[in-house]
Amino acid sequence: MAAGRVPGVPGSTYRLQLTPEFGFAAAAKTADYLADLGVTHAYLSPVLDAVPGSQHGYDVTDHSRVRPALGGEDGFRALAGRLRDRGIGIILDIVPNHMAVPNDVTLNRQLWSVLRDGRESPRAHWFDVDWAAQDDRMLLPVLGAPLESCLGDLRVDSGGGPDGEPVLRYFDHVLPLRPGTPGLPLRGLLDSQHYRLAWWQDAATELNWRRFFDIATLIGIRVEDPDVFDASHEVIVRLVAEGLVDGLRVDHPDGLADPRGYLRRLADATGGVWVVTEKILGPDETLPSDWACAGTTGYDALRVIDGLFLDPAGGAALTAEYTRFCRTSGDDSPASQFAPVALEAKREIAQGSLAAEVTRLVRLIGSVSPTANPDDVRPALTEILAAFEVYRAYVHPGELPSAAAQAAVSEAVDSAKRRLPQRLHGLADELGGAALGTLRPPPDAAGRAGEFEVRFQQTAGPVQAKGVEDTAGYRWSRLVPLNEVGCEPDRFGVEPAEFHAAARRLSADWPTTMTTLSTHDTKRQEDVRARLAVLSEMPREWGAQVGQWHSRAMTLAGAAAAPANPDTVDPDTEYLLWQTLVGAWPISGDRLAGYLTKAIREAKRRTTWTAPDQGYEEAVLGLAARVLDDPDLSRSITGFVDQIAGDALANSLGAKLVQLTMPGVPDIYQGCEVAGLSLVDPDNRRPVDFARIRADLAAVESADVDAAAPDAGPAGRGPAEAGHLDVLSRAKLLVTSRALRVRSARPEWFAGDYQPLSASGPAEDHVAAFQRGGRAVTVVTRLPAGLRRRGGWRDTVLSLPGRPRPGAIWTDLLTGALHRGPAIPMSELTIRLPVALLVPQGE
Repeated sequence: MAAGRVPGVPGSTYRLQLTPEFGFAAAAKTADYLADLGVTHAYLSPVLDAVPGSQHGYDVTDHSRVRPALGGEDGFRALAGRLRDRGIGIILDIVPNHMAVPNDVTLNRQLWSVLRDGRESPRAHWFDVDWAAQDDRMLLPVLGAPLESCLGDLRVDSGGGPDGEPVLRYFDHVLPLRPGTPGLPLRGLLDSQHYRLAWWQDAATELNWRRFFDIATLIGIRVEDPDVFDASHEVIVRLVAEGLVDGLRVDHPDGLADPRGYLRRLADATGGVWVVTEKILGPDETLPSDWACAGTTGYDALRVIDGLFLDPAGGAALTAEYTRFCRTSGDDSPASQFAPVALEAKREIAQGSLAAEVTRLVRLIGSVSPTANPDDVRPALTEILAAFEVYRAYVHPGELPSAAAQAAVSEAVDSAKRRLPQRLHGLADELGGAALGTLRPPPDAAGRAGEFEVRFQQTAGPVQAKGVEDTAGYRWSRLVPLNEVGCEPDRFGVEPAEFHAAARRLSADWPTTMTTLSTHDTKRQEDVRARLAVLSEMPREWGAQVGQWHSRAMTLAGAAAAPANPDTVDPDTEYLLWQTLVGAWPISGDRLAGYLTKAIREAKRRTTWTAPDQGYEEAVLGLAARVLDDPDLSRSITGFVDQIAGDALANSLGAKLVQLTMPGVPDIYQGCEVAGLSLVDPDNRRPVDFARIRADLAAVESADVDAAAPDAGPAGRGPAEAGHLDVLSRAKLLVTSRALRVRSARPEWFAGDYQPLSASGPAEDHVAAFQRGGRAVTVVTRLPAGLRRRGGWRDTVLSLPGRPRPGAIWTDLLTGALHRGPAIPMSELTIRLPVALLVPQGE
């Protein structure tokens, strides 16, 4: 371990997405490259056994073994040994909230037991089943149509079970049979099971067990039960104890009944190993201080880093261009703000795909408050859930709610009351009290009251996630980089002072949290967002350009009367298309079609996953195909992307350097040390050509610095029109490797304090700079297009601190250039790159 590194804390992590095609043996081949890059820990996607063919591993089927499709435990140990030989540790992604409901239920032994033996099963405590809601049966929504239409496809297999017992088969579904029932006639047999087969669409309204969000192939587990915790963490805890695993990333803690209690138990079981949680924080929300973890997985850092490179002054003009385009393209009333779009989407989710979860809450409140009318409770509860601005309030039954929890619930209730009729205001207050645990229930309903507190929180999170991230984020396309997980699209940009305040809070409160710019769940990888951030500096030019492209596309379609066509692409989707093309250009037709299909189905306005509208989808994909096939449009988009490439490069390098050097442990998502222009999954989970990137790293190391770090400064001499992605990749690889290496060599610099630095002069607003640990100084250019328009840096200088000594000479680790303090002209600092990483000469 390098001197100064906090014991047990990674210096940096590199996310690897494991699949059957890229298992432990393939991951081991990256060890030399990761070491050369400067990474201290490989961060692996889930490794426990999962559904056959799973490309992500979050659909765990068996907690008792490492996934054979990845290489099994022997393969994992070989990977750990290879990484250890290169000085690299392992961080594991774990999934405590849920496991798979596989088609072949024999793969999930706990669920098999419950489906066979019902609530008397010794594994019944594993799952949150509301048995009373379905007459002591679990709803199993696996049929392709209502039951009566599927009877002919159901058959009994006399020896297909784990111990040779009879099973029920429905195509590739394998289900247990209740002992003593296999010889019954089919209808009698079905009626005798501890489960009720149903059409898959019935899950939204009738499901009686907790799932992951609205996915009925992932069943929630009761990890708060010590027995379930021990069984589901046995392998993970053992690998930690053996020293093969150095830290954990906890998936979706907000799905748990008691995140705080879970993290405490995990810390006890693992000896306090480094843990980060996939907690999505609102812009004004803080991580609960009583959580036994190092912090989050970094979406809060992503928000402020991205915001630093957006021009707040461009927000109003971009909104005007967006609403103008929507009006002229067929929408008479486009939303000028995201908040009402999100509210509507959350309401739809609570009334639609998560209606079963709301129904469970309605039943629970009936026990806690017997006088409440269920017909009134449902709309009141729906409005409160839709009004929630955060994933959940951390209420613990039997404890007084915290001030933060009271504020979250009170704000949601007050917001709901503004939309509810006056007669329901008292009920809304009562529901808020029940959610906080302050409502006094009848003596015999205390347990149900506590259950309501927990279930309310476990429902609020999915409504927020599905409503905001997976629906509204695809409906409102003013500037899509802002529609990222954990961001707030109505908040346009982050001034340096706000960024510095956030960084100082992390340094003081969560110094070893994770920071990120791209994950397996981000809607757009970091360089797509960095490129589109340039639009905030040129809103009117962008609006004019989109207008030209739209006119050309309509001409190609012969669509003079297009607004009257029911299959015409809605303006929000078209506006999303143009931004997607610019952000991810060049992009293949297959990638674009896959992304757009997902986007419009997630938006749920004209088509959905559950009820696809073939005509509308063909219209959207037809528009995309015409754009790609038209030489004039392709040339125009290429020209526009080339025009902004230099500014996009400055944003990309600036964001990356800030992420790598700010407080926290930086994570690099696989492949994002070079140009990362992928879109939402599965696009961002495509295989990475590690051999090529390693060769590029060697070339960057051996090349003259001017070849690896081309001029992209404010004078505008950015990347050449041809090959600007290669230019970005070389420069980004240079920045990433040199920042990671200095972090690894001098960890004490980055575990130390955080000090904002100031520039002075006519372009001072275009500088963001800070010092870490009294040594390393990060300097980045922000808003490069505006900087160029104002004539460059002119007399702007960066004032360096007196530490380590006044007038010290500083080395830029990125270019090798030497600079004498205490005041360095920004034009000198950025002559080769728009960013700098300065350290005292000789240290």
